Amino acid sequence: MVTLMELRLYDTLSREKRVFTPIDPAMVRMYVCGPTVYDYAHIGNARPVIVFDVLFRLLRHLYGEAHVKYVRNITDVDDKINARAAERGIDIRQLTEETYKNFKEDVAALGCLPPTVEPRATEHIEEMKAIIERLIKSGHAYVAEDNVLFNVPSMSDYGQLSKRPMDEMIAGARVEVAPYKKDAQDFVLWKPSKPGEPGWPSPGGIKTPGRPGWHIECSAMSWKHLGETFDIHGGGIDLVFPHHENEIAQSRCAFHQDVMANYWMHNGFLQVEGEKMSKSLGNFITIRDVLKDWPGEVARFNMLKTHYRQPIDWTVKGLEEAWKTLDDWYWIANDAPGATISAPVLEALCDDLNTHQVITALHGLRNRIQAGEDKLRGEFAGTLRALGFLRESAKDWASRRQVASGVDAAKVEGLIAARKAARASKDFKESDRIRDELAAMGVVLKDSKEGTTWEIAR
Repeated sequence: MVTLMELRLYDTLSREKRVFTPIDPAMVRMYVCGPTVYDYAHIGNARPVIVFDVLFRLLRHLYGEAHVKYVRNITDVDDKINARAAERGIDIRQLTEETYKNFKEDVAALGCLPPTVEPRATEHIEEMKAIIERLIKSGHAYVAEDNVLFNVPSMSDYGQLSKRPMDEMIAGARVEVAPYKKDAQDFVLWKPSKPGEPGWPSPGGIKTPGRPGWHIECSAMSWKHLGETFDIHGGGIDLVFPHHENEIAQSRCAFHQDVMANYWMHNGFLQVEGEKMSKSLGNFITIRDVLKDWPGEVARFNMLKTHYRQPIDWTVKGLEEAWKTLDDWYWIANDAPGATISAPVLEALCDDLNTHQVITALHGLRNRIQAGEDKLRGEFAGTLRALGFLRESAKDWASRRQVASGVDAAKVEGLIAARKAARASKDFKESDRIRDELAAMGVVLKDSKEGTTWEIAR
């Protein structure tokens, strides 16, 4: 554990930036909503994964790796999963296993650490049923036509997270209109399974098999792994209502607590080239699509250029700029050993994950090294590693860049050999001509006493 720097986080519930004080500094607890595993995750799904990976790394730095528990769930029972499995004609479990494997590979390529625990919804049915039974017993839920519903009016301060007027919450919830509901905004905790759908013995004395609603899953998994109350709950801003609002309602009413989590953090929306991402517009991009053309660290850097609470515009130009910057930083770091995080970077991270300021601080550190302060190279490299970069050597990175550029490496090596021969015979005119030819190809030569290396122009 390091000497603690004051960490301030923006809390959606209170609408203010607050000093972070964990319930138990010996075990900081964070829950983030994970993927519904029915298809490849899209680039918008990558944003919370990257954002909360940065927070996870920061908390581990501040409190110690053994003193942070990060839970990110897997939703493996859902209408979308059922529909996709039927569409593909495969077993539901086969679909969820395949999709989960793809997700893990994709986020690892983005430089994200695995969470401490990745619970699956289907492995927490008993916890869901236990919460539902508590809610029925306390009068916050009721059984109607083999459904169990949460009775929203039974909670006097429902809606504090989203702070929406009641009519907007009713409209925005997009809840099923059903005659058996006591109130229009009541939401499903448990519902009967249709033929061919997954089903489990139901709570509340219901005789037919059923399955959980979406919201109850996260309440159950966070309870099982983090307790009735915990430190941080995160996710995308699209989850504030109704998902997180309903999680709060379920958990608080089941456990008679004033809060579910002490800090609620939400990342902003993502759009592509200035437009909302959608399949109808033809700009729907999966993480796997991005990784076909760009290193994962470039995608990670591009995501972190914008503060996490702000909207982000995902563009090819932004990716190109990110790659250019990382090319330069890898060259400057030059595989230097080191694990120290730069103080200005740590200060920026502790100011509500201000990654935009982090990048500014890293540019400043890079310029000082370039100006002759070589002793800072280890600090620079250590900081990049702490942020999830420098996962491959500078040499491997340069090789990857060369391949991606489309430049014929064999031709370049041949020209370098010819230039070496020209210089040996003191034919400097020919040597300069070859250098110019290489420059026209976008190749930069670096001469040293060890020989000549090359890279693609940044």
